[in-house]
Amino acid sequence: MAFTSTPRGARRARRLVSHRLHEWGHPYDSTPNETLTLIAAELAANAVCHGRVPGRDFHLRLIAAPVLLRIEVSDTRGEWRPAVGTPRPPAPDAESGRGLLLVERLANRWGVAPREAAPGKCVWAELDVPAHRTASGPQA
Repeated sequence: MAFTSTPRGARRARRLVSHRLHEWGHPYDSTPNETLTLIAAELAANAVCHGRVPGRDFHLRLIAAPVLLRIEVSDTRGEWRPAVGTPRPPAPDAESGRGLLLVERLANRWGVAPREAAPGKCVWAELDVPAHRTASGPQA
């Protein structure tokens, strides 16, 4: 789905992820739902703050597989790409810079790839889930 590159768009993306996971069998108060919703919030906020190009939306894709949940957030700003690996902690008094630290600690895997068929980048994160809890659903 496409969302406006605004705080409202990021908020709507986060809510969509939580709702879709609930529909796919991961209740709102379950660990997979809460974890992936937080990851979605951080990736969407980064797309709005660091990947914003005026007039361009960011895109979110959510995928459920038997033992895996994957989120992909794409934006059109390809010249700024986060470094994969353990992000450096910000200064204690810094007002930002903790989002990818959260993603690093919450996701089982994450990375950055060129955006398919368009300029920009795709930041993705994966969360392993027990096989009996995952309900396959369509891609969002």
